[in-house]
Amino acid sequence: MFAVIKTGGKQYKVAANDVITIERLEAEAGDMVSFDQVLMLGGDTVTLGTPIVAGATVAGEVVEQARGPKVISFKKRRRQNSKRKKGHRQDLTIVRITEILTGGGKAAAKARAAKPVAAEAPAGAVDPSNLSLIAGIGPTIEKKLRAAGITSWSEIAAWGEADVAKWDEELKLRGRITREEWVEQAKELLAGKPPRAKADQAELASGKDY
Repeated sequence: MFAVIKTGGKQYKVAANDVITIERLEAEAGDMVSFDQVLMLGGDTVTLGTPIVAGATVAGEVVEQARGPKVISFKKRRRQNSKRKKGHRQDLTIVRITEILTGGGKAAAKARAAKPVAAEAPAGAVDPSNLSLIAGIGPTIEKKLRAAGITSWSEIAAWGEADVAKWDEELKLRGRITREEWVEQAKELLAGKPPRAKADQAELASGKDY
């Protein structure tokens, strides 16, 4: 079953477990959100809204708040000594669709996605959901990983050869997982070792071997 929803002035075709990137919603990661502007339901039968389908709702969970790529607007007026350059990055929300409801049904209650390891860790502990501490994972790649449902070091540390090949192909990483030793780095972080990038910086600053 699929649905066509409208949010942020745009339309999206969604099904359960789909991950979509939409205009920014006022919510935090782990919050449940619902979309009541359902324009169409599809499946064994098709139901068209007039303009929306009565009693239909699509529920989802916020994966993270993100920002789009920078867009540059540049204007120049010839022979007028006039130039103007502006940059813009759109605020976005990444949402995972959980269920499509009909007949006025309500979304199943779900506890907010917590980070149990981080919550139970002592003060000053490193957040195990901070993927950027793995050398080679920048903001763009971290966004891809989170959109694919990969949100912690333990998930990366558990990857086998088949998983590495799968994610390398799906996320178009061009061998970075193996080349930059993401799995080994994740295991080191879980073992309490400092991030490689920070350890390298500390070593350069102190002149000692870590």
